[in-house]
Amino acid sequence: MKSKENLKRGVYETLDWLERERPEHIHRFWSCVFQDTIINEYPILRELRNSLMDGSFHFCTKLPEVVESEQTNENNGKELSNEEDEEETHLSSRTKKRKASGKEADEGGNHGDEQPGPSLKLKPGQRKRSKRICFSSPLKKGEKGDIWNWPMFKLQLPVTCGDLEAALNRTRLAEGEKCILFQKQWFTPAEFETRAGKRSSGNWRLSIRCSGVPLGNLIQEGHLRAGEQAGGSKVKKSLFPSEVFTVCEDEDDEGNVQEDQASSREGSTPDGREEEAEGQKDAGGSRKVFKVTCDGVTGTLHKSRFASGTCGKSIRTEMSWMSPVEFVEEASNQTKPDWERDIECEGRPLCALIDENTLEVHPLLCGCRLCQADESELENQKNDDECFACKGADDRKLVECDACPRSFHQRCHLPHVEDSILRDDKWICTFCVFKNMQECRYSDELEMEAATSQQISQRMLECQYLLLLLLGADEEQFFAEDPRPYLKKYSAHIRTPMWFVKVADKLQNGKYQTVEEFVSDVQLIFSNCFKYNRGNTEILELGRQLQQLFDEEFKKVFSISEWTADS
Repeated sequence: MKSKENLKRGVYETLDWLERERPEHIHRFWSCVFQDTIINEYPILRELRNSLMDGSFHFCTKLPEVVESEQTNENNGKELSNEEDEEETHLSSRTKKRKASGKEADEGGNHGDEQPGPSLKLKPGQRKRSKRICFSSPLKKGEKGDIWNWPMFKLQLPVTCGDLEAALNRTRLAEGEKCILFQKQWFTPAEFETRAGKRSSGNWRLSIRCSGVPLGNLIQEGHLRAGEQAGGSKVKKSLFPSEVFTVCEDEDDEGNVQEDQASSREGSTPDGREEEAEGQKDAGGSRKVFKVTCDGVTGTLHKSRFASGTCGKSIRTEMSWMSPVEFVEEASNQTKPDWERDIECEGRPLCALIDENTLEVHPLLCGCRLCQADESELENQKNDDECFACKGADDRKLVECDACPRSFHQRCHLPHVEDSILRDDKWICTFCVFKNMQECRYSDELEMEAATSQQISQRMLECQYLLLLLLGADEEQFFAEDPRPYLKKYSAHIRTPMWFVKVADKLQNGKYQTVEEFVSDVQLIFSNCFKYNRGNTEILELGRQLQQLFDEEFKKVFSISEWTADS
């Protein structure tokens, strides 16, 4: 079934069998094919369904014929039986036609009056070419690349943004609704842009494309109509595996954010980011990142970096990127590890993922950049491909820490990284600076009041570390940006909005005098979340998790005594 012709023939043989052996189930068959989950995944089926319903579908005059190769001598004398001939008429040219030779044999006297069909008039050695099945009218001249003009894409268009692929519903776009279908969930263009990591561009008409052409061009040329999008509400995911949810801008009388659609729960899709630490799915349903373990050591395997056991530093731990073999050696001290079996993903060895083609091991002579990496490429593989703080992987320059795998945009790091600093041979991030400082100093335990009353200039490093930690933990940047632009009535319920980026700006520009002022703004973010999202349990839990992280780390960083913390 690897050749297209064999595959096509196999499909028609299956359809023929259904019509011949189970005609009473044909209606049930189409009911299954035309389920929403299937036609949303394959736009051509939606077009087919609509055409069948309104009678506008134009079948090919002749569907591909199955012409058998020359049969043995005992088959050469046989003809189509009367029963098969009647079936051909009943099935409207969709059944198989067989080649018969010269004279007709009268078997049982039932075929004396029959005339051979067109397929029986072939000359010896002549083979009929199979016609290509056509589900839509031929393209007009000059429209080869303009798939938005193709009849099969009348209702939905395939679109891309960054590395993500999805389907754009034309009608929903024109009505200003959530119009992009990705992973069986609807998003607004702005939400999809954020999901693809292109939030910084701020212009979905440019970043979302169809066949390489920005949607803005198609809208301007009249190929698409775009209604006013409802504020561009942000898409946020839970930090927990297998939970993805969408927050819309609508609110009830109490100001609670309402979920626009039911959460999409897929047991095999952990994603602390689906592209992140627990296993994101792309538009085709394949996971990009996998949570892996080996002898108690945990990490995340990134499919885009995976090549083989030794090629491609594809597994990220807290402190470094490693190849699978290096990961096993680090975890178990084995000299010749069997990495395919020693590394597990959700209780299954990696060899199981390789066998089912979820992961692909590159051939020995592969010439890709991972398998033929030079010193520069190997050096690049030591650090993350996106900013640790904003999760962006855009064209802005990333500065890489020389002591850990983190990377940052110069203005996302705290403090900002100036060009003059990068002239030095090495640069280390705030996380590594803080860790080194903690190892070489001892501080007495403090009461909470004493800790927060300190001048922030004396504790700037600790505050920068805490805020970067929160930005990194907020995987989908739910609390990072100003919520007012995409939550219409937010200001009516929250008098003093606060978000992480604003706290970072105030910290960078010296707007805080004491640690207490800094802590107050951070806690204000969480209290606003709890007030506004009282009806949204997922977001409430996400806020509580980040607040708990901040509280626990604050006590460690400032050496808050236990009895004071409990009180």
